[in-house]
Amino acid sequence: MLHIEQLVYNSFQVNTYLVWDDQGRCMVIDPAFPPGEETDAFDRMIAERELTLMGQINTHCHVDHLLGVRHIERHYGFPLSAHEDEARNLKNAPLMGEIFGLKVESPEGIGRLIRDREEVLLGDDTLLALHVPGHSPGSLAYYSEKGRFVVTGDALFQGSIGRTDLPGGDYDQLIAAIRSQLLTLPPETIVYPGHGPASTIGEEKDENPFLSMTE
Repeated sequence: MLHIEQLVYNSFQVNTYLVWDDQGRCMVIDPAFPPGEETDAFDRMIAERELTLMGQINTHCHVDHLLGVRHIERHYGFPLSAHEDEARNLKNAPLMGEIFGLKVESPEGIGRLIRDREEVLLGDDTLLALHVPGHSPGSLAYYSEKGRFVVTGDALFQGSIGRTDLPGGDYDQLIAAIRSQLLTLPPETIVYPGHGPASTIGEEKDENPFLSMTE
């Protein structure tokens, strides 16, 4: 059985997710903690809970979701894992960080490419990668059928969708991807977004104004 916990980091209030199984094997999704106190707190939490980190995966590579990636690479030995279409965002991360007053040390590159419908293994469990472009070209969501949850990054929020005015954004593409990849999941599936509170697929299908107005 998989367990999931939302951890909020940095000035953008990014949701980092820690996913672990009953044996304490864990995966971090979108490590967004900047160097300093938040990084130290993350390391202490891993140690105190006696968890064994097995890797890091990203929903996308906008700078606010990347701030802890380099630490995971160095301290735990796991490379960044993301969709190949996020290479440009990764390259631009230091410059984007400067614009927002953040010092960003760019990861060494995408060490492991994750493709649409690929299964990411965590012990005996899996997370299914779903390509949901539109907010960012290589945006991925991670779905656990047994856990009944999906981590959507900045594609789908409670009552909203990701912005599409950044480089590589495409409104029509995002709406189409949400409909084909996410709204087809069981309605009771819990939606864990990149920012803000959780909801469910059923709630978003019935109540999200960005989706209802495209019916």
